[in-house]
Amino acid sequence: MIELLHITERRLWESAEAAGEYAMSTRGKTLGDVGFIHLSFPHQVRTVAELLYGTEPAPGELVVLVVDPRRLGGVEVRVEGMKPGGEQFPHLYGPLPVSAVTEVRDWPRPEDRGQKERMLAGDLYLADDPELEADALRAAELGERYNASSVTDLPARRALLRELLGEVGEDVVVRPPLSVDYGQYISIGARTFVNCGAVMLDVAPIRIGQDVQIGPNVQLLTPTHPLDPEPRRAKWEAARPVTIGDNVWLGGGVIVCPGVTIGANTVVGAGAVVTRDLPPDVVAVGSPARVVRRLDTADVP
Repeated sequence: MIELLHITERRLWESAEAAGEYAMSTRGKTLGDVGFIHLSFPHQVRTVAELLYGTEPAPGELVVLVVDPRRLGGVEVRVEGMKPGGEQFPHLYGPLPVSAVTEVRDWPRPEDRGQKERMLAGDLYLADDPELEADALRAAELGERYNASSVTDLPARRALLRELLGEVGEDVVVRPPLSVDYGQYISIGARTFVNCGAVMLDVAPIRIGQDVQIGPNVQLLTPTHPLDPEPRRAKWEAARPVTIGDNVWLGGGVIVCPGVTIGANTVVGAGAVVTRDLPPDVVAVGSPARVVRRLDTADVP
């Protein structure tokens, strides 16, 4: 499960807690003003907090609400860009039930964070950490079982995939072998097909939309390493999320680099290396990938 986070003023949360539901958006605006509640994925919350409240909020002023999406009682969550081709954020289209908030954290937190928390926040972290090693071992064991599963027992294969990954939509097909780092930070939308040999390194979230077609030997890579040699030698690393929009087609051997978002309906030719965001409704090829055609117009010169 991928946590959803919302940063708000402590007084607003305390009022909502007494009322049983939270209906604020951001900067004092309500759900009625905006139409949805702004949420964040873990790697986004620091940027959002600083954008809305600055780098030095008053002590005790802010809290982060940790939301379990399984407890929303049917309230719709959509992952959307604030502008075309921009970074995507989860939006909650209805009031947030207090019962869906599993933890309330002070913000900013003192720098006593563990390596897993640093990793999920998108900060530099050390992978040589007992908690992360346990998570990686879990994924390796489940991945080994999934990759050895029989084509004659598809229900068992599907059950293993749902146990390995964070979210799996209806009628998803992922042909073994599949390689992941943790698995739990990968979400795949309904009716998506992933051919054999996929590599999904989910140090940061990997979000794959609905009706996506992914060819063989595609790599979705979130990990990054410092350019400066000294922290890299000391084994510090970080990650940036990868987002694949609905109805995208990635040809065989495509490599999607850290931090990239590919817009809905876009086609990426076989062997392309995608180093920057691609907009919706285009065809892109090459290394680095470049747009050669818009799907609603003539070829791009």
